[in-house]
Amino acid sequence: MAKHDGETSAAAGSAIEKKLAREVSAGTAVISSNALENPGLPPHQPRVTDLDPKKEKAAQRRVIWLFTLSIIGSVFAIYAYIAFPIEPGNLTSTRVNNLLVGLGIATALLPIGIGAIYWAKNLMKNDELVEERHGTRGTEETRAAAAEVFRVGNEESGFGRRTLLRNTLIGAVVAAPLPGIVMLRDLAPSADPVEAFSRTMWKAGTRLARDGSGTAIKASDVTLGSVFHVVPYDLPEAEHKLEEKAKAAVLLMRLKPEDFVHNITPGREDWHYHGIVAYSKICTHVGCPVALYEQHTHHLLCPCHQSQFDITREAAVIFGPAKRPLPQLPITVDAEGYLIAQSDFHEPVGPSFWERS
Repeated sequence: MAKHDGETSAAAGSAIEKKLAREVSAGTAVISSNALENPGLPPHQPRVTDLDPKKEKAAQRRVIWLFTLSIIGSVFAIYAYIAFPIEPGNLTSTRVNNLLVGLGIATALLPIGIGAIYWAKNLMKNDELVEERHGTRGTEETRAAAAEVFRVGNEESGFGRRTLLRNTLIGAVVAAPLPGIVMLRDLAPSADPVEAFSRTMWKAGTRLARDGSGTAIKASDVTLGSVFHVVPYDLPEAEHKLEEKAKAAVLLMRLKPEDFVHNITPGREDWHYHGIVAYSKICTHVGCPVALYEQHTHHLLCPCHQSQFDITREAAVIFGPAKRPLPQLPITVDAEGYLIAQSDFHEPVGPSFWERS
């Protein structure tokens, strides 16, 4: 009996499912019969600018003044950046420059946003619209309708008709990026960067000095397996110490001469002194300091992007994104036994970039 009842229930369920399948096709939403009626849109409330032409003209003048103020702000930011330069060591000049440039940029950007919003709320057409969803692939009729939408939008916004308002908007948008362009361009060096990176403070006879203490280094001070962070001895006399140090920093190491004697390029046989070699500390990838030396493998490691250089093979790249070896500084000793440079580097130090040949 239970089995018979189960079969009856299953048959009844199947009948209901078939009836629903006939009434509701796949993908059709089931709408409740007692759903609330769509109340529609509330009555349209015209704005004062729709009713009074004088109010419309006044609103248009406000937007024009806002866009004009934006142009003035952009020009003032450029003027403040040039007229109130930042003087090295003068904190007051930094504060004044930042304050005035910041006020100029704020005055350039805020009126554009405020004016655009005010324009849309008070001058553009204010009718409420309901758009039905349609397919993304448009027919020729749809394309024509889209062009008509742009035409009507231009007519309703007054973009083509209100020429002064339009021109001030265009002028404000064009002028707003100018302060940033001027300041970013001023960050570039006035001299040719290729020339600036092609030479350092090293020259024939310059002693090698410890970075920090500035004391000269004798060949006898450099023991097997040791490493020194080195700068030119006359670095304190440089006009731009940090810039010159950033280019001239060197790592000094001592290896057994037989560790690299078979990997020396012709012409470089006398660039080392009894196994003491000096290489640029500036990574040829993006200029990070190559400061980690593995004594047993004779590898230099850049901690930024993991480039590795083999000192036994003239600092050749063995791993990482660097594309060329570290430049070698030719060294020897003077009459007093101090390590000195034979010349400057024979190739530019630091990262490679497109302007270099």
